[in-house]
Amino acid sequence: MTGIHESSIIYEAADGSELPMLVFEPAGGRQPAAGVVLFHGGALRKGSADELAPHCRQLALRGIFAVSAGYRLLDQGAMGIVDCVADVRRAIERFGGLAASRGLGASRLASGGSSAGGHLALVAAMINHEAPCPAVEPGVAAVVALNPPVDLLAFSPERQQWIEEDIGVAAGRAIDYSPIEFVRPGNPPMLIQHGTDDKVVPIDQVRRFRDVMVQVGNECVLLEHERAEHAFHYPGPGGHFDAVIDATVEFLLERLAAG
Repeated sequence: MTGIHESSIIYEAADGSELPMLVFEPAGGRQPAAGVVLFHGGALRKGSADELAPHCRQLALRGIFAVSAGYRLLDQGAMGIVDCVADVRRAIERFGGLAASRGLGASRLASGGSSAGGHLALVAAMINHEAPCPAVEPGVAAVVALNPPVDLLAFSPERQQWIEEDIGVAAGRAIDYSPIEFVRPGNPPMLIQHGTDDKVVPIDQVRRFRDVMVQVGNECVLLEHERAEHAFHYPGPGGHFDAVIDATVEFLLERLAAG
């Protein structure tokens, strides 16, 4: 595509295996204004980095260094969500190095993703399971998420049990991966875009998360796309893709370009 340069590299997963990174950046020696690494959805069991390539292309056309990264999937190298999160952290670290070589420091970088990928980005930015205190150094200055689960305890007890079994956590421990439980002053600024007709992650869940973030003094912008369902943000007849890109670019440039 004219105006951008596309490439692909690999990065090392937490278990030493190789995972893909698709890299999109302004062409012609143009300095990117900000950077973002995105993680695909698919309930941790399917999907690939290719799914968010259209988003990254459009972001790169608007002056943003954009990367779409894969991670190990459940039963495809990952034993549980802990492995997925570990890969996301590795990807963010690798992304930070790539961005630095293009003149972008951590204050100008964001992470994010779609659905399960957005949830992983939030977990990586908000939760440190390896320390007594949940505070974490996210490696990025902002998060941009598309229809992410943010409150795992908002689902029915039966659904919570299924989630715990599916992602490989102990019974009753879905709370350990529920971002709303880890809202603290100083969480990174966030942009969440969500459909009002989302049946997978109901909009009320995300509204509560936004409210809790704001109550403790954090910035959390929630853009509601009317009558949009889950995974509304892809190119196609739904008609939301351009609006999603416009909002993402505006948020990233306003929060990060001067970092």
